[in-house]
Amino acid sequence: MSFLSIDRDLARDSYYAATTQRGPGFPSLTGSVECDVAIVGGGLAGLSAALELAGQGFKVTLLEAKQVAWGASGRNGGQAIHGLACDQETIEAQLGLEDAKRVWAMSLEAIDLIRQRMATHRIDCDWRDGYLGLATSPSKAKDLEAWADRMAEVYGAKFTHIAPNETLRWIDSPRYAGGIHDPHSGHLHPLKYSLGIAAAVAAAGVRIHENSAVTAVEQVTDGVRIATAQGEVRARQALLAGNVYLQGMAPQLEQRIMPVGTYIVCSEPIAPALADSLVPSRSAVCDTNFVLDYFRPTNDNRMLYGGRVSYSTMTPRNLAESMRQRMVGTFPQLAGTKIQYAWGGFVDITMNRAPDFGRLGPNLYYLQGFSGHGLALTGLAGKLVAEAMNGDASRFDVFARLKHHAFPGGRWLRTPALVLGMAWYRLRDIIG
Repeated sequence: MSFLSIDRDLARDSYYAATTQRGPGFPSLTGSVECDVAIVGGGLAGLSAALELAGQGFKVTLLEAKQVAWGASGRNGGQAIHGLACDQETIEAQLGLEDAKRVWAMSLEAIDLIRQRMATHRIDCDWRDGYLGLATSPSKAKDLEAWADRMAEVYGAKFTHIAPNETLRWIDSPRYAGGIHDPHSGHLHPLKYSLGIAAAVAAAGVRIHENSAVTAVEQVTDGVRIATAQGEVRARQALLAGNVYLQGMAPQLEQRIMPVGTYIVCSEPIAPALADSLVPSRSAVCDTNFVLDYFRPTNDNRMLYGGRVSYSTMTPRNLAESMRQRMVGTFPQLAGTKIQYAWGGFVDITMNRAPDFGRLGPNLYYLQGFSGHGLALTGLAGKLVAEAMNGDASRFDVFARLKHHAFPGGRWLRTPALVLGMAWYRLRDIIG
């Protein structure tokens, strides 16, 4: 069974889908279309690029294989957090400190961009300020404190330290030994947000075509030709923003990312007083493990809890119950609480967990490798590629300078190799 068919099954039973009303949708592509820019992928990266380009006067066509926000953009943990999935030291090693500072500043801009777009386009998506990064052992708490101190000194980051004896004031759980609080980051309902952006894109005049899977991408003399089963788009420039769903469209990109399954459950409603007591600030929460747990209270007083990854693409057995046990391990107070929704999906992980942006030719751009940290960064990435297509690639090229390598083992052996590697990281998380 392919990971795409597995992903189709994982899309069911999402809390987000159950609490969001989709509109009538967009027609499939038929016939031939000409435009300035063609975009493949109707997630937040593609939608963001379309919104920016339309605002700059470009004629844009966007193709989505299923529905807009069907993939990770509409199913993720809803956490919009500072930084990237990789450590800043990874960026410093490749780009130097000054450009690493630019990348950090742009990651904060990405969060501001969400707030701006919510306000401009009147998107009601349950936004709440605040993020807690929590350590699961005293040694990890010391490491987190040292990291936060360096980030404050070098990057000007503004975090609140949470000492071990203060942890219970921030989270009513026995698991944690300290942490940080970031008031600038936050969380939202990702499907409501993504559909709000899609509505703004359509209102800006972009032609969106759903159920229009791309069958071929060809660079031609005057730009790019993109084919679907029932039509084609000819454009002066194009963007590939399909991430793990670009099966066979760009093999040179596909070998640099790995589809990794991640899973989320959402509880039945709990008493508002209990919800307030679990995370009094109502912040989003992540632990500091390499294979991490992430969770947050929702606006309707549920606990949305994510964790467990599958590097083999196989869905864990008894997903809802195994995730409920993780939730109860963090919050024993929820031992009698039922799970109402359980779902998952695939994220595009790079070898070094840094984002992979660049060009496959003078007129063909791509955005991928958000590595599970893309809710905010996808929005900024769309803005950067739009700037580049409009003649100013200075910010896009900061990211494009990051070098990426193919996963070892080729298409068939890279997954077993990664499974073994991740087993080592899980062991390190347990040892602490």
